[in-house]
Amino acid sequence: MSNENLIGLAELIQKVKQELLADSIAASPNKETDIPLFSVDSVELELQVTVKKDLQGGVKVYVLETKGGVSRDDVQKVKVTLSPLLKKEELLGIYQTLYPKRWQEFQKTSVKGLTKGLDDPGFES
Repeated sequence: MSNENLIGLAELIQKVKQELLADSIAASPNKETDIPLFSVDSVELELQVTVKKDLQGGVKVYVLETKGGVSRDDVQKVKVTLSPLLKKEELLGIYQTLYPKRWQEFQKTSVKGLTKGLDDPGFES
């Protein structure tokens, strides 16, 4: 297995963060001022990694792509949990402070998004 086909653990985590931010911003009606209706409390990744020592004595952790349930002795399982720096309540407080005129509309839109489908036939609570 050549190193050019491997992705480092730090690079993977950065890509996951970028994907989550891009998806939440894309879902926002006004990308410059709105916060997204969708919020992620945490993301848990369970990865298979291998550790390699380079010529300078450094250590690099690579994420592996598993195919067909292949098991290797040098593969380790790692669980990584990503959590936001600010809690949801803190973000909402910041939004309300920055955009007090839009706060009521934001609440209406949020409730509408959360209750979408409750009126559908066959929905049981």
